[in-house]
Amino acid sequence: MNKTLVQLRKQLHQNPELSGKEHFTAKRIIEFVKKYHPAEIISNIGGAGVAVVYEFEENGPTIVIRCELDALPIIEENTFAYTSDNYGVSHKCGHDGHMTIVAGLAEWLSVAKFNKGKVVLLFQPAEETGKGAARVLEDEQFLNLNPDYVFALHNLPGEKMHSIIVKLGFFTATVQSFKIQLKGKKAHASEPENGVNPAMAVAELIQIIATFENPNAHSTDFAILTPICIDLGEKNYGISPENAALHYTIRTWSGEVMNVLEGKIKQAVSEVSNTHKLKAEIDWFEFFPASDNNTECVALVEKVAKQQNLELVEHPKSLKFGEDFGWFSSKYKSAIFGLGAGQNQPALHHSDYDFPDELIDTGLLMFKGLITDILGK
Repeated sequence: MNKTLVQLRKQLHQNPELSGKEHFTAKRIIEFVKKYHPAEIISNIGGAGVAVVYEFEENGPTIVIRCELDALPIIEENTFAYTSDNYGVSHKCGHDGHMTIVAGLAEWLSVAKFNKGKVVLLFQPAEETGKGAARVLEDEQFLNLNPDYVFALHNLPGEKMHSIIVKLGFFTATVQSFKIQLKGKKAHASEPENGVNPAMAVAELIQIIATFENPNAHSTDFAILTPICIDLGEKNYGISPENAALHYTIRTWSGEVMNVLEGKIKQAVSEVSNTHKLKAEIDWFEFFPASDNNTECVALVEKVAKQQNLELVEHPKSLKFGEDFGWFSSKYKSAIFGLGAGQNQPALHHSDYDFPDELIDTGLLMFKGLITDILGK
Protein backbone atom coordinates (compact mmCIF):
# COMPACT_ATOMS: atom_id res chain seq x y z
CA MET A 1 0.00 0.00 0.00
CA ASN A 2 1.39 3.40 -1.03
CA LYS A 3 1.94 5.34 2.23
CA THR A 4 1.97 8.71 0.42
CA LEU A 5 -1.47 8.06 -1.04
CA VAL A 6 -2.88 6.77 2.25
CA GLN A 7 -1.62 9.95 3.91
CA LEU A 8 -3.29 12.06 1.21
CA ARG A 9 -6.56 10.17 1.66
CA LYS A 10 -6.53 10.81 5.40
CA GLN A 11 -5.73 14.51 4.90
CA LEU A 12 -8.66 14.80 2.50
CA HIS A 13 -10.90 12.94 4.94
CA GLN A 14 -9.91 15.24 7.79
CA ASN A 15 -10.59 18.42 5.78
CA PRO A 16 -13.94 17.91 4.02
CA GLU A 17 -15.83 20.67 2.20
CA LEU A 18 -19.42 20.87 1.07
CA SER A 19 -20.60 20.96 -2.55
CA GLY A 20 -19.69 24.23 -4.24
CA LYS A 21 -17.19 25.17 -1.50
CA GLU A 22 -14.33 22.76 -2.27
CA HIS A 23 -11.63 25.40 -2.88
CA PHE A 24 -9.15 24.23 -0.21
CA THR A 25 -9.64 20.62 -1.31
CA ALA A 26 -8.85 21.68 -4.88
CA LYS A 27 -5.70 23.50 -3.68
CA ARG A 28 -4.60 20.40 -1.77
CA ILE A 29 -4.98 18.31 -4.94
CA ILE A 30 -3.04 20.86 -7.03
CA GLU A 31 -0.19 20.90 -4.50
CA PHE A 32 -0.05 17.12 -4.58
CA VAL A 33 -0.05 16.63 -8.37
CA LYS A 34 2.16 19.51 -9.46
CA LYS A 35 5.33 17.72 -8.32
CA TYR A 36 4.55 15.12 -11.00
CA HIS A 37 4.97 17.70 -13.79
CA PRO A 38 1.70 17.65 -15.73
CA ALA A 39 1.58 19.51 -19.04
CA GLU A 40 -1.14 21.74 -17.63
CA ILE A 41 -3.26 22.25 -14.52
CA ILE A 42 -6.57 23.98 -15.20
CA SER A 43 -8.41 25.27 -12.14
CA ASN A 44 -11.85 26.73 -11.39
CA ILE A 45 -13.67 24.48 -13.86
CA GLY A 46 -17.41 24.62 -13.20
CA GLY A 47 -16.61 26.05 -9.76
CA ALA A 48 -13.70 24.56 -7.82
CA GLY A 49 -13.02 21.87 -10.45
CA VAL A 50 -9.46 20.95 -11.44
CA ALA A 51 -8.18 19.25 -14.61
CA VAL A 52 -4.65 17.83 -14.53
CA VAL A 53 -3.49 17.20 -18.10
CA TYR A 54 -0.80 14.80 -19.33
CA GLU A 55 0.00 14.96 -23.06
CA PHE A 56 2.00 12.53 -25.15
CA GLU A 57 3.91 13.28 -28.35
CA GLU A 58 1.43 12.40 -31.09
CA ASN A 59 -2.26 13.10 -31.47
CA GLY A 60 -4.48 10.36 -30.11
CA PRO A 61 -7.50 9.70 -27.93
CA THR A 62 -8.19 11.94 -24.94
CA ILE A 63 -9.19 10.00 -21.83
CA VAL A 64 -10.80 11.73 -18.85
CA ILE A 65 -10.63 9.99 -15.47
CA ARG A 66 -13.17 11.72 -13.24
CA CYS A 67 -13.62 11.87 -9.46
CA GLU A 68 -15.49 14.13 -7.02
CA LEU A 69 -14.23 16.84 -4.63
CA ASP A 70 -17.19 17.27 -2.28
CA ALA A 71 -18.23 15.87 1.09
CA LEU A 72 -21.62 15.64 2.83
CA PRO A 73 -23.44 17.63 5.56
CA ILE A 74 -23.17 14.71 8.02
CA ILE A 75 -21.72 14.69 11.55
CA GLU A 76 -18.97 12.07 11.66
CA GLU A 77 -19.25 9.36 14.32
CA ASN A 78 -15.85 7.72 13.79
CA THR A 79 -13.18 8.03 16.49
CA PHE A 80 -9.93 7.50 14.55
CA ALA A 81 -7.18 10.12 14.49
CA TYR A 82 -8.18 11.68 11.14
CA THR A 83 -11.85 12.41 11.82
CA SER A 84 -13.33 15.50 10.20
CA ASP A 85 -12.06 18.84 11.51
CA ASN A 86 -15.06 20.55 9.90
CA TYR A 87 -17.91 19.80 12.31
CA GLY A 88 -21.08 18.71 10.54
CA VAL A 89 -19.26 17.93 7.29
CA SER A 90 -17.63 14.60 6.45
CA HIS A 91 -16.57 12.29 3.62
CA LYS A 92 -19.30 9.66 3.89
CA CYS A 93 -19.53 8.77 0.21
CA GLY A 94 -15.85 7.90 -0.23
CA HIS A 95 -14.97 10.85 -2.43
CA ASP A 96 -11.75 11.19 -0.41
CA GLY A 97 -10.79 7.73 -1.68
CA HIS A 98 -11.88 8.46 -5.26
CA MET A 99 -9.74 11.63 -5.32
CA THR A 100 -6.75 9.76 -3.92
CA ILE A 101 -6.95 7.09 -6.61
CA VAL A 102 -7.15 9.65 -9.41
CA ALA A 103 -4.38 11.83 -7.89
CA GLY A 104 -2.29 8.66 -7.58
CA LEU A 105 -2.30 8.32 -11.37
CA ALA A 106 -0.20 11.50 -11.67
CA GLU A 107 3.08 9.88 -10.61
CA TRP A 108 2.58 6.99 -13.06
CA LEU A 109 1.56 9.29 -15.93
CA SER A 110 4.61 11.51 -15.36
CA VAL A 111 6.89 8.61 -16.44
CA ALA A 112 4.50 6.70 -18.75
CA LYS A 113 5.91 5.85 -22.20
CA PHE A 114 2.85 6.32 -24.39
CA ASN A 115 3.49 7.70 -27.88
CA LYS A 116 0.13 9.34 -28.40
CA GLY A 117 -2.93 10.81 -26.78
CA LYS A 118 -3.84 12.75 -23.67
CA VAL A 119 -5.02 11.90 -20.16
CA VAL A 120 -7.06 14.35 -18.09
CA LEU A 121 -7.46 13.78 -14.36
CA LEU A 122 -10.70 15.59 -13.55
CA PHE A 123 -11.57 16.55 -9.98
CA GLN A 124 -15.22 17.57 -10.23
CA PRO A 125 -17.07 19.79 -7.72
CA ALA A 126 -20.60 19.46 -6.36
CA GLU A 127 -21.50 15.89 -7.24
CA GLU A 128 -23.73 15.48 -4.19
CA THR A 129 -26.13 18.23 -5.29
CA GLY A 130 -26.30 17.06 -8.90
CA LYS A 131 -24.96 20.42 -10.11
CA GLY A 132 -21.22 19.86 -10.57
CA ALA A 133 -20.99 17.77 -13.74
CA ALA A 134 -23.56 19.96 -15.51
CA ARG A 135 -21.49 23.07 -14.69
CA VAL A 136 -18.26 21.40 -15.82
CA LEU A 137 -19.95 20.64 -19.15
CA GLU A 138 -20.90 24.31 -19.49
CA ASP A 139 -17.27 25.39 -19.00
CA GLU A 140 -15.24 25.97 -22.16
CA GLN A 141 -12.05 25.12 -20.28
CA PHE A 142 -13.32 21.55 -20.08
CA LEU A 143 -15.06 21.42 -23.46
CA ASN A 144 -11.83 22.48 -25.18
CA LEU A 145 -10.18 19.28 -23.95
CA ASN A 146 -12.45 17.34 -26.36
CA PRO A 147 -12.67 14.03 -24.47
CA ASP A 148 -13.03 10.78 -26.40
CA TYR A 149 -13.61 8.66 -23.29
CA VAL A 150 -14.70 9.42 -19.72
CA PHE A 151 -14.32 6.86 -16.92
CA ALA A 152 -15.15 6.93 -13.22
CA LEU A 153 -15.58 4.49 -10.35
CA HIS A 154 -17.66 4.47 -7.20
CA ASN A 155 -16.88 2.46 -4.09
CA LEU A 156 -19.77 0.18 -3.14
CA PRO A 157 -20.09 -1.06 0.45
CA GLY A 158 -22.03 -4.30 0.57
CA GLU A 159 -20.10 -5.73 -2.39
CA LYS A 160 -17.11 -8.05 -1.98
CA MET A 161 -13.84 -6.17 -1.32
CA HIS A 162 -11.89 -5.41 -4.54
CA SER A 163 -14.64 -6.77 -6.82
CA ILE A 164 -15.43 -4.79 -9.97
CA ILE A 165 -19.15 -4.20 -10.54
CA VAL A 166 -20.28 -3.51 -14.10
CA LYS A 167 -23.64 -2.85 -15.72
CA LEU A 168 -24.47 -2.23 -19.37
CA GLY A 169 -26.83 0.66 -19.95
CA PHE A 170 -28.07 2.49 -16.87
CA PHE A 171 -25.60 2.02 -14.00
CA THR A 172 -27.39 4.43 -11.65
CA ALA A 173 -30.95 5.75 -11.51
CA THR A 174 -32.45 9.01 -12.68
CA VAL A 175 -33.10 10.98 -9.48
CA GLN A 176 -35.16 14.11 -8.92
CA SER A 177 -36.11 15.83 -5.66
CA PHE A 178 -38.96 18.28 -5.20
CA LYS A 179 -40.86 20.36 -2.65
CA ILE A 180 -44.59 21.10 -2.71
CA GLN A 181 -45.38 24.38 -0.96
CA LEU A 182 -49.00 24.94 0.07
CA LYS A 183 -50.38 28.25 1.35
CA GLY A 184 -53.81 28.73 2.89
CA LYS A 185 -55.05 31.18 5.50
CA LYS A 186 -54.28 31.30 9.22
CA ALA A 187 -57.13 31.26 11.76
CA HIS A 188 -57.68 30.70 15.46
CA ALA A 189 -57.69 26.99 16.31
CA SER A 190 -61.20 27.35 17.78
CA GLU A 191 -62.48 28.77 14.46
CA PRO A 192 -60.75 26.80 11.69
CA GLU A 193 -63.69 27.56 9.38
CA ASN A 194 -62.40 31.16 9.19
CA GLY A 195 -59.12 30.00 7.71
CA VAL A 196 -57.80 27.56 5.11
CA ASN A 197 -55.84 24.78 6.79
CA PRO A 198 -53.66 22.74 4.38
CA ALA A 199 -53.63 19.60 6.58
CA MET A 200 -56.24 17.63 4.60
CA ALA A 201 -54.55 18.52 1.32
CA VAL A 202 -51.25 17.20 2.71
CA ALA A 203 -52.96 13.95 3.72
CA GLU A 204 -54.54 13.55 0.29
CA LEU A 205 -51.34 14.30 -1.61
CA ILE A 206 -49.34 11.77 0.40
CA GLN A 207 -51.88 9.08 -0.50
CA ILE A 208 -52.14 10.07 -4.17
CA ILE A 209 -48.38 10.26 -4.68
CA ALA A 210 -48.02 6.81 -3.09
CA THR A 211 -50.17 5.38 -5.92
CA PHE A 212 -47.56 6.49 -8.49
CA GLU A 213 -45.01 4.01 -7.11
CA ASN A 214 -43.81 0.89 -8.89
CA PRO A 215 -41.18 -0.64 -6.60
CA ASN A 216 -40.40 -3.53 -8.97
CA ALA A 217 -36.76 -2.82 -9.84
CA HIS A 218 -36.94 -5.22 -12.82
CA SER A 219 -39.70 -3.18 -14.47
CA THR A 220 -38.94 -0.47 -17.04
CA ASP A 221 -41.60 1.62 -15.25
CA PHE A 222 -39.80 1.29 -11.91
CA ALA A 223 -40.45 4.33 -9.70
CA ILE A 224 -40.01 5.00 -6.00
CA LEU A 225 -41.27 8.24 -4.46
CA THR A 226 -39.85 8.66 -0.98
CA PRO A 227 -41.34 11.24 1.42
CA ILE A 228 -38.37 12.99 3.06
CA CYS A 229 -39.80 15.76 5.22
CA ILE A 230 -43.22 17.24 5.98
CA ASP A 231 -43.65 20.70 7.51
CA LEU A 232 -47.10 21.73 8.70
CA GLY A 233 -47.86 24.66 10.96
CA GLU A 234 -46.09 25.14 14.29
CA LYS A 235 -46.35 23.93 17.89
CA ASN A 236 -48.88 26.59 18.84
CA TYR A 237 -52.19 25.07 19.90
CA GLY A 238 -54.16 28.24 19.40
CA ILE A 239 -53.49 28.51 15.68
CA SER A 240 -54.97 26.70 12.68
CA PRO A 241 -51.99 26.83 10.26
CA GLU A 242 -51.76 28.32 6.80
CA ASN A 243 -48.50 26.83 5.45
CA ALA A 244 -47.35 23.32 4.64
CA ALA A 245 -44.51 21.79 2.66
CA LEU A 246 -43.90 18.23 1.45
CA HIS A 247 -40.39 17.15 0.39
CA TYR A 248 -39.86 14.09 -1.79
CA THR A 249 -37.17 12.36 -3.81
CA ILE A 250 -38.05 10.23 -6.86
CA ARG A 251 -36.00 7.46 -8.50
CA THR A 252 -36.65 5.88 -11.88
CA TRP A 253 -34.50 4.08 -14.40
CA SER A 254 -35.29 6.26 -17.41
CA GLY A 255 -35.76 9.97 -17.96
CA GLU A 256 -38.99 9.22 -19.86
CA VAL A 257 -40.59 7.60 -16.81
CA MET A 258 -39.39 10.54 -14.71
CA ASN A 259 -41.09 13.00 -17.10
CA VAL A 260 -44.37 11.09 -16.86
CA LEU A 261 -44.15 11.10 -13.06
CA GLU A 262 -43.51 14.83 -12.95
CA GLY A 263 -46.64 15.38 -15.04
CA LYS A 264 -48.73 13.23 -12.67
CA ILE A 265 -47.40 15.08 -9.63
CA LYS A 266 -48.14 18.49 -11.16
CA GLN A 267 -51.70 17.41 -11.99
CA ALA A 268 -52.31 15.99 -8.49
CA VAL A 269 -51.01 19.15 -6.80
CA SER A 270 -53.14 21.35 -9.05
CA GLU A 271 -56.34 19.35 -8.43
CA VAL A 272 -55.90 18.97 -4.67
CA SER A 273 -54.89 22.61 -4.10
CA ASN A 274 -57.87 23.84 -6.14
CA THR A 275 -60.26 21.60 -4.19
CA HIS A 276 -58.98 22.97 -0.87
CA LYS A 277 -58.64 26.58 -2.09
CA LEU A 278 -54.88 26.65 -1.51
CA LYS A 279 -52.06 28.31 -3.42
CA ALA A 280 -49.47 25.73 -4.52
CA GLU A 281 -45.94 25.82 -5.87
CA ILE A 282 -43.58 22.98 -6.79
CA ASP A 283 -39.82 23.46 -6.59
CA TRP A 284 -37.73 20.86 -8.49
CA PHE A 285 -34.05 20.42 -7.59
CA GLU A 286 -31.10 18.01 -7.24
CA PHE A 287 -31.59 16.30 -10.60
CA PHE A 288 -29.27 13.40 -11.43
CA PRO A 289 -29.66 11.92 -14.93
CA ALA A 290 -29.09 8.17 -15.14
CA SER A 291 -25.48 7.16 -15.87
CA ASP A 292 -25.89 5.36 -19.20
CA ASN A 293 -22.81 3.19 -19.74
CA ASN A 294 -21.40 2.83 -23.25
CA THR A 295 -21.04 -0.76 -24.52
CA GLU A 296 -17.43 -0.34 -25.71
CA CYS A 297 -16.42 1.28 -22.41
CA VAL A 298 -18.02 -1.47 -20.31
CA ALA A 299 -16.21 -4.09 -22.43
CA LEU A 300 -12.92 -2.29 -21.69
CA VAL A 301 -13.65 -2.28 -17.95
CA GLU A 302 -14.43 -6.01 -18.06
CA LYS A 303 -11.27 -6.74 -20.04
CA VAL A 304 -9.04 -4.86 -17.59
CA ALA A 305 -10.67 -6.47 -14.54
CA LYS A 306 -9.98 -9.92 -16.01
CA GLN A 307 -6.39 -8.96 -16.88
CA GLN A 308 -5.84 -7.89 -13.27
CA ASN A 309 -7.48 -11.07 -11.91
CA LEU A 310 -10.16 -9.04 -10.12
CA GLU A 311 -13.55 -10.58 -9.45
CA LEU A 312 -16.03 -9.27 -12.01
CA VAL A 313 -19.67 -8.88 -11.00
CA GLU A 314 -22.27 -8.12 -13.68
CA HIS A 315 -24.99 -6.33 -11.79
CA PRO A 316 -28.47 -7.53 -12.82
CA LYS A 317 -30.14 -4.14 -12.36
CA SER A 318 -29.25 -0.49 -12.07
CA LEU A 319 -28.25 0.96 -8.70
CA LYS A 320 -30.93 3.12 -7.07
CA PHE A 321 -28.72 6.01 -5.96
CA GLY A 322 -28.07 9.17 -7.99
CA GLU A 323 -24.71 10.03 -9.57
CA ASP A 324 -24.23 13.11 -11.71
CA PHE A 325 -21.80 11.20 -13.93
CA GLY A 326 -24.92 10.82 -16.08
CA TRP A 327 -24.22 14.28 -17.50
CA PHE A 328 -20.94 12.97 -18.95
CA SER A 329 -22.55 9.79 -20.30
CA SER A 330 -25.11 11.89 -22.18
CA LYS A 331 -22.30 13.59 -24.15
CA TYR A 332 -19.27 11.26 -24.31
CA LYS A 333 -18.40 7.58 -24.61
CA SER A 334 -18.18 6.72 -20.94
CA ALA A 335 -18.59 4.20 -18.17
CA ILE A 336 -18.77 4.26 -14.41
CA PHE A 337 -18.10 1.03 -12.55
CA GLY A 338 -18.33 -0.10 -8.95
CA LEU A 339 -15.43 -1.01 -6.67
CA GLY A 340 -16.51 -3.40 -3.92
CA ALA A 341 -15.75 -1.89 -0.49
CA GLY A 342 -16.55 -4.92 1.66
CA GLN A 343 -19.70 -6.79 2.56
CA ASN A 344 -19.74 -5.77 6.22
CA GLN A 345 -19.09 -2.05 5.76
CA PRO A 346 -21.51 0.69 6.85
CA ALA A 347 -23.56 1.94 3.90
CA LEU A 348 -22.69 5.06 1.92
CA HIS A 349 -23.82 8.30 3.64
CA HIS A 350 -23.83 6.61 7.06
CA SER A 351 -22.16 8.68 9.79
CA ASP A 352 -19.54 5.99 10.52
CA TYR A 353 -18.52 5.15 6.94
CA ASP A 354 -14.84 5.39 6.01
CA PHE A 355 -13.29 4.56 2.62
CA PRO A 356 -11.06 1.45 2.90
CA ASP A 357 -7.45 2.41 2.06
CA GLU A 358 -6.77 -1.02 0.54
CA LEU A 359 -9.02 -0.05 -2.38
CA ILE A 360 -6.60 2.66 -3.54
CA ASP A 361 -4.30 0.16 -5.27
CA THR A 362 -7.25 -1.65 -6.88
CA GLY A 363 -8.65 1.58 -8.31
CA LEU A 364 -5.21 2.48 -9.65
CA LEU A 365 -4.87 -0.92 -11.35
CA MET A 366 -8.21 -0.43 -13.11
CA PHE A 367 -7.55 3.10 -14.36
CA LYS A 368 -3.98 2.30 -15.41
CA GLY A 369 -5.29 -0.71 -17.33
CA LEU A 370 -7.96 1.34 -19.12
CA ILE A 371 -5.47 4.06 -20.10
CA THR A 372 -2.90 1.49 -21.26
CA ASP A 373 -5.43 -0.38 -23.36
CA ILE A 374 -6.62 2.76 -25.15
CA LEU A 375 -3.32 4.65 -25.57
CA GLY A 376 -0.99 1.67 -25.85
CA LYS A 377 -2.41 0.26 -29.07
